[in-house]
Amino acid sequence: MKTKVRLKKKILKNLGLRVKTFRTAKGISQEALAFQIGVDRTYIGAIEQGLRSPSIYCLFILANALDKSLSELVDITID
Repeated sequence: MKTKVRLKKKILKNLGLRVKTFRTAKGISQEALAFQIGVDRTYIGAIEQGLRSPSIYCLFILANALDKSLSELVDITID
């Protein structure tokens, strides 16, 4: 069971890193991104820190706001 928990944490951490990388490359703040997609800034921060597991809907609107496809956003690797 611990293996699944560790895997989930790694996936969420890597997803968060991708969101942050794409957001900063676009030059927008967490607050601006959150406003654009209709969520609270703290939710974006929690995603970027790997603390939240966003729904597929949230991932889709995040990808669109970052001018990325959904597949680009979730194209993560686990070490």
